[in-house]
Amino acid sequence: MAENKKSQNLAAKASNLSDLISYQEGAVVSRTIIDKKAGTVTLFAFDQNQGLSEHTAPYDAVVYIIEGEADVVISGKPVRLKTGEMTIMPANKPHALSAVTRFKMLLIMVRS
Repeated sequence: MAENKKSQNLAAKASNLSDLISYQEGAVVSRTIIDKKAGTVTLFAFDQNQGLSEHTAPYDAVVYIIEGEADVVISGKPVRLKTGEMTIMPANKPHALSAVTRFKMLLIMVRS
């Protein structure tokens, strides 16, 4: 419930995505912005040398890099993303992410 109130505080006003999440040394930090039946919008902040190991998800997802640089591997194909760039991670395809530098990203997952 508290997270829902935080998200409501973002409604109908301008917000800088980078300011909505902070880095934590040696960690990956996440903040859910929207969590609905149709999908989710989540911010992530990855410290340098952090990442998410290979996994699959049953939904398509868009990764948008807010700042920094990341390596994304989708079905064995490497994609280097920099500030302002995005890629689509197709449903049911194995993917992994790792920080080239500290980076922040917006993950939009579409469930329907």
